[in-house]
Amino acid sequence: MIGVKFSDPEKSPEFNQAIGDFVSELIFGEPGRFSSYCSLAVLEDGHVIAGVLFHQLHPREGVMEMSAGAINKRWLTRPVLKSMFAVPFDIFGCQLVVLRVSEHNKPMLRIAKAYGFKEYIIPRLRGRGEAEHILTLADDDWRTNRFNRGRS
Repeated sequence: MIGVKFSDPEKSPEFNQAIGDFVSELIFGEPGRFSSYCSLAVLEDGHVIAGVLFHQLHPREGVMEMSAGAINKRWLTRPVLKSMFAVPFDIFGCQLVVLRVSEHNKPMLRIAKAYGFKEYIIPRLRGRGEAEHILTLADDDWRTNRFNRGRS
């Protein structure tokens, strides 16, 4: 069974750091590439299979960045999606989330587009030979998308 655990860095700093390092390893191949974040762990049978980091919060503008990594393709269930987007939109009151994705991460790009993210491609942002896709999702689009049917 897949479940989620939100981690407040002030209440669970060790767990939060572990999820941050997990995501950093998956995205960049090394731990410690993120700072000042809170995390959401996706667990299957008590083991972490994915993590989402919420960082780069700009409260005045209502914008937050999200970064995610997973070792299991089944992590992104409808309940996980709802929990994942509740953090920036419901807990932090953001009006826009930003997701940065390598051009090589085709599954995540496909998922983000299906979820309603708008896409902007920046050549060479990840180095000379790799573009980065900047994806944005506004709270209005999140609240009305097909994944939120039946949401109270």
